[in-house]
Amino acid sequence: MTASIAFVGAGPTTLYTLKAFVEQAACPARITIFEQQARAGLGTPYRPGWNDPAMLSNIASVEIPPLCETLLSWLKRQSRKRLISLGIDPKDVDDRAFYPRVALGRYFLDQFDMLVGDAREKGFIVDIRTGHRVLDMSVQGNGVQLDIEGEGEDIADNRFNFVVMATGHQWPEEPEARPGYFLSPWPASALKRINAVNVGIRGSSLTAIDAVVALATAHGAFIDGPDGSVEYRIGAGSEGLALTMMSRKGLLPEADFYHPIPYEPLAFCTHEAIGTLIEAQPKDLLEQAYALFKKELAHTDPAYADHVRLADLALEDFAERFFADRADADPFEWAATNLREAQANFDQEITVPWRYAILRMHEVLALIIPHLDEGALESFGKHLKPAFVDEYASVPHLSIQRLLALHRAGHLDVIALGNDYRVETHGAERGVNVVINGKRRHYNVFIDATGQRPLEADDFPFPTLLEQGIVMDAQDADEGATKGISVDEAFHPASPDPRARRVYCLSLPFILGRHPFVQGITSSHEMGGIVGQDLARMIAVPMQADAA
Repeated sequence: MTASIAFVGAGPTTLYTLKAFVEQAACPARITIFEQQARAGLGTPYRPGWNDPAMLSNIASVEIPPLCETLLSWLKRQSRKRLISLGIDPKDVDDRAFYPRVALGRYFLDQFDMLVGDAREKGFIVDIRTGHRVLDMSVQGNGVQLDIEGEGEDIADNRFNFVVMATGHQWPEEPEARPGYFLSPWPASALKRINAVNVGIRGSSLTAIDAVVALATAHGAFIDGPDGSVEYRIGAGSEGLALTMMSRKGLLPEADFYHPIPYEPLAFCTHEAIGTLIEAQPKDLLEQAYALFKKELAHTDPAYADHVRLADLALEDFAERFFADRADADPFEWAATNLREAQANFDQEITVPWRYAILRMHEVLALIIPHLDEGALESFGKHLKPAFVDEYASVPHLSIQRLLALHRAGHLDVIALGNDYRVETHGAERGVNVVINGKRRHYNVFIDATGQRPLEADDFPFPTLLEQGIVMDAQDADEGATKGISVDEAFHPASPDPRARRVYCLSLPFILGRHPFVQGITSSHEMGGIVGQDLARMIAVPMQADAA
């Protein structure tokens, strides 16, 4: 009997999983892809309308794992007219360049079509069901029954041997929760209706930059200078636009920095060393991993180690010292200096050793996270994670140029919230009040742009799996664990019920708690490879699946 597999969601994670599965499956299968939107293959972060054409991705072309072809190869075979329509200057096509989100969406669309064509050529039956919302699912007998909006619950075509849940980020379709208060900057089309008023934006990373850019282009235009500079010109009648980005530290992200790709090997804080630590299961796992982190950093960049006094720097003090120099400077002056340095380093192919070391180590240190108790996990999130995020979430140079241009034009500021602040969202007037150290500031519009947060199991979209105990709250599956649901190494829900092996959970908001670095395209590739390989193994022995 031919195995049947359903994918719920059709973004990049599904594409990479599909690719790995089709390449490794020993025999063809029946594949059904459910996508709530009108087109499959885009993914929310790259959907037109949901994203403003000016919004940039923060991953360089060379870093995007290829599907049927590399992004650079795809770009080079596009017509000049199509590139320009996607916001790309043909002369700027380069493997180190950053491109608009909507351009990546077109790439993924084309790759999806090619992947489906390849699967069908190999004998797979592929059914693409767009405009179909999966309301619920349940494990029944030797399969998983899907409840599809507008269809009966027991339709035979909606029963599958295995289901891959890849529902992606979750944002409200209507972000304005009350007049002037937006829960997210998406869909970007909703931001276009905001007038040129005093706007507060919580966050200062790429998500917040997305909001700033969408508002700026709605009320003016960025102008490219002949020397590569960027200026901002406000539109007539929009002179009152005043944007304020705010975060705890009041810092802007660093500009993308030059480094070798693929990553060069580490010397001490290696996968093998961390794996040995995990196997030993020490009570002070985080402290021992931090010792390896310090050893690697000191070995890679002794001058930086001396500057931050790394030898005597306790784990609890690392993040504070890491950001100390930047926190003492004006954020825009620091951003301008950092941008000049980053541009010069790219021109000369110079790598800043300590940045590169921290960037590489974030993937290695992530291995310990599922093995940390609640206290250690909190410590990791507070004292190490911020430095890792700062390095891997560096932003395109153009993003920094735009922020600087807006600031010079008098339409953008950045403030620090600190730890003593609150946001009052239920006042009588439109917008919100932000209270910092007892001082109240009013914003006509306020946008929460802090990015996707981990969601509780109670928010899981398929409640019957929770009722059956197939999907479990992390706190039930792992005592003292953080929010969300627990998954095993193959991304099956962690459950004592063996039928959980028929389900894979790649729904990002629900696994972020124990996998805090899985939000990018490279993570989609890594998770997809794991699940695709496991699926190929499972369909090879279908009768043993529930006992596996």
